[in-house]
Amino acid sequence: MKVKVISVLEDNYMYLVIEESTRQAVAVDAAVPKRLLEIIRKEDVVLRAILTTHHHWDHARGNEELAQLFPGLQVFGADERIGALTHRVTHGQELTFGAIRVRCLFTPCHTSGHMCYFMWEDDSPDAPALFSGDTLFVGGCGQFFEGTAEQMLINLTQILGTLPKDTKVFCGHECTVRNLKFALKVEPENEAVKEKLAWARVSVCAPCASPIHPFCPKFPLQPHPCSQ
Repeated sequence: MKVKVISVLEDNYMYLVIEESTRQAVAVDAAVPKRLLEIIRKEDVVLRAILTTHHHWDHARGNEELAQLFPGLQVFGADERIGALTHRVTHGQELTFGAIRVRCLFTPCHTSGHMCYFMWEDDSPDAPALFSGDTLFVGGCGQFFEGTAEQMLINLTQILGTLPKDTKVFCGHECTVRNLKFALKVEPENEAVKEKLAWARVSVCAPCASPIHPFCPKFPLQPHPCSQ
């Protein structure tokens, strides 16, 4: 399972998840069709489906255009407000795309219909991946537009917090440094936050807002490729 990280808009991420044996792919939060199509052509893959975490335009804007370009394209999500939605999913539901398996994890708060997607391949040495949309970021979480702090706490501790420790997190926005600066103001003596902020400052490229991925919370310190 190969994950292509695609930086779009001001600080958003789209993702293209590729099953390498068949060259079929699934997109996550296809907000900018033109950019996604460039990557699809470059990787020489066939787009089978779109997984949308929530209905906000910067995550779902490209669904209708892509559905027109690819007749029969499946669009998954948990909110009827998602454009071109063909399959409404529920918490714990599992999907299969070739060897790629997906578990849907319902995390309402940022929006009332927010869904995260946990992916893995059976019998693969690769670590599983979480596509967390606007629920979980590095050093923070999404704004509570349609939910409560109690809901977000459940999302982070009881749902996402119980995933395997080696899970690689692919979030919906690049706001790592900003989140950690805020955390350091709240807890100025927190050594873990200081260490993580130091990591983020060398791992996130300000000009292109692009991190070193996979964005695991314990990813080792190293310079961003743009700085080399």
